[in-house]
Amino acid sequence: MAGMFVFPIAFLLFNFSSAFSDETKPVPVQTQPARDPLKNLTTYIVHLRLPAGDNSTQLNDLESWYQSFLPKNTTGLNDASRMVHSYRHVFTGFAAKLSPEEVKEMEKKEGFLDARPEKTLNLQTTHSPKFLGLYTNHQFQWQYGRGEGVIIGIIDSGITPGHPSFSDEGMQPPPPSWKGKCEFVGTGCNKKLIGARDLLGPKPGQPLDEIGHGTHTASTAAGNFVEGANVLRQANGTAAGMAPRAHLSIYRACYPSGMCTESAIVAAMDFAIQDNVTMLSMSLGGPSKLPFFDDPIALGAFQANKKGIFVSCSASNSGPENGSLSNEAPWILTVGASTIDRDIRATALLGNGDEFDGQSIYQPTDFPPTLLPLVYLGMNGDTFAAQCTENSLKKAGVKGKVVLCETSDLMATVEQGQNVKDAGGAAMIIMNQEIEGYTIIADLHVLPATHVSFAAGQAIKAYINSTSMPRATILFKGTILGVKNAPAVASFSSRGPNNASPGILKPDIIGPGVNILAAWPQSVENIANTSSTFNILSGTSMSCPHLTGIAALLKSAHPNWSPAAIKSAIMTTASFVNRNDGHIHNEQMFPADVFATGAGHVNPPRAIDPGLTYDIQPDDYIPYLCGLGYTDDQIMKIVQSPVKCSAIHRIQEAELNYPSFAIQLKSSKQTYKRVVTNVGEALSTYYVDIDKIQGVEIDVQPRVLNFRKVNQKITYQISFRRLNMSVGNWYEQGAITWNSEKHRVRSPISVKFA
Repeated sequence: MAGMFVFPIAFLLFNFSSAFSDETKPVPVQTQPARDPLKNLTTYIVHLRLPAGDNSTQLNDLESWYQSFLPKNTTGLNDASRMVHSYRHVFTGFAAKLSPEEVKEMEKKEGFLDARPEKTLNLQTTHSPKFLGLYTNHQFQWQYGRGEGVIIGIIDSGITPGHPSFSDEGMQPPPPSWKGKCEFVGTGCNKKLIGARDLLGPKPGQPLDEIGHGTHTASTAAGNFVEGANVLRQANGTAAGMAPRAHLSIYRACYPSGMCTESAIVAAMDFAIQDNVTMLSMSLGGPSKLPFFDDPIALGAFQANKKGIFVSCSASNSGPENGSLSNEAPWILTVGASTIDRDIRATALLGNGDEFDGQSIYQPTDFPPTLLPLVYLGMNGDTFAAQCTENSLKKAGVKGKVVLCETSDLMATVEQGQNVKDAGGAAMIIMNQEIEGYTIIADLHVLPATHVSFAAGQAIKAYINSTSMPRATILFKGTILGVKNAPAVASFSSRGPNNASPGILKPDIIGPGVNILAAWPQSVENIANTSSTFNILSGTSMSCPHLTGIAALLKSAHPNWSPAAIKSAIMTTASFVNRNDGHIHNEQMFPADVFATGAGHVNPPRAIDPGLTYDIQPDDYIPYLCGLGYTDDQIMKIVQSPVKCSAIHRIQEAELNYPSFAIQLKSSKQTYKRVVTNVGEALSTYYVDIDKIQGVEIDVQPRVLNFRKVNQKITYQISFRRLNMSVGNWYEQGAITWNSEKHRVRSPISVKFA
């Protein structure tokens, strides 16, 4: 993603370009001394099969059993130093420092299932609550509860205790089910921040957030009310998370470098399950296309689901390419990113009178509106000059001029601005690459600047070519609310289809993830010499905790709902139009498809009262997993109990009782069933409405659902028949909607002609 800071191995799923001053750059991970005998060993994740009739609660000493698998009598090493983490809830097994030869020996032991080297994963607000309809006008009255009694677990880079977003003013004590602990020394925890664990070192430390990501995501999900929150006087207002009365439990599993190891993530999920959190939010992910039995987040999320814990994860920041998703398992809510209706506007004014709106957090009050010389150094095709690299500007003669720069895959926009400033430039206009389209990031620039769309940049280039004396300036207009084309899908938001399970439509939902203001560990400072303990960031890391907090509101209002029912309520009530009552657009301002939006944009007021839900119990996933062609042992790694697919009726992916449809349509008619549960009025009637899909005949039976009581279940069948038999692979989309007098229950449909 151009303009985004990318770690070479793994990165937090948000835009780092406004996150760091020189004093707050990531601290490198300390490597171990060369003399350390563990240095040349690899951390392996080891899966075990308990002896027949035993389970983790029946074994007298699970830790001793794990230790028995480790090598003995190795010079310079001992069992304790080998063990990295031992697990009890996500799966039976452990993480340990081993050599390939030692793993080969381990395979001979009874109970061994498999082992593989661990992977690294990617760590992927004052206005968004109002934008989402959680309160109206000037009354900060959450209309549907504030998440009371819910515990949100955040697996991330830690947290900043003592930040006003984590004040426990107005908070009740945690529920009796809470079993967690706080590893902060002194008064780090309170009735809001009830738990904090560090999973990074061999010994627990204090889970302090050194880079801000965990602090930002935690406050987005459940930050308490903070008046006067802003960044450099912009986006000013009262900050609050989606569920401001929910409790927080923090699990630090990611280093200051942004790298998150699989062993630490699994350990964090293991503790979160043990601690009895209610929701689990993970703004991180690994590579796409992993089978679920090799995906640590999918494994942990399944066990969390069995315990009734709702899990939401970022879709990843690899968009807009198709098939770029992470976290594709159907028992996870997979969240993409959208814009909100707030701009922090900075407008490029050209010498011909044309104006192009862009964004910038830094809004100097003393920058004169006088037109200055405007230059673009990439006219001869020099990419380095076009992207305003340091060397390209040294002798370019940009002193006192406005410099047009293109975003770069290798540099953050703030770094490009620093290059312009160091070369004597007076201001910068940064323009998107074509792939980024109209997604504009508001950054904390070091000089007067504005970030504009690709289309605006092309028009500015044309103006420069049209005159011998191009001139420009920047007009700073501050915070603007009510942008009509919001929400739109962010260019970086990862897209479907789902590579790991093509018959499940992903992402599930989109939510606010562009230019989101939330808590930050320390003051944000720049040339203006002002500070704030809030920061504005962008990424699917920001959208994920929005959905976690909204799910917490639903759980607080409906404590008996399963994770699948909550997911269904969020998906079937989603909006598929923007504030202008037009299609939700993608980054190119074209109507976004279902692989970008999933079910649509989250709509909390409607999700609280969805009318109908599509429920799934944990055991319902086993026939689905068998249908994916996984072996019995592979499925056992996921479900943590013996499975024999030969004795189970396998189902196709599209037969899972999911709130959306992803159909791979061949020549013959295909029929699937769904079961809906009435969670609305006892006496209610729903009529089906079918969006026509080109080349497909869709039939739903029955076409009317008559309910007589709450929690009544009714089954319907939906059939798809292909009308166009042309050869080739392509996709079409549509939806079916069940409408009553009060409710609209919509399920999106993707059809692949195979």
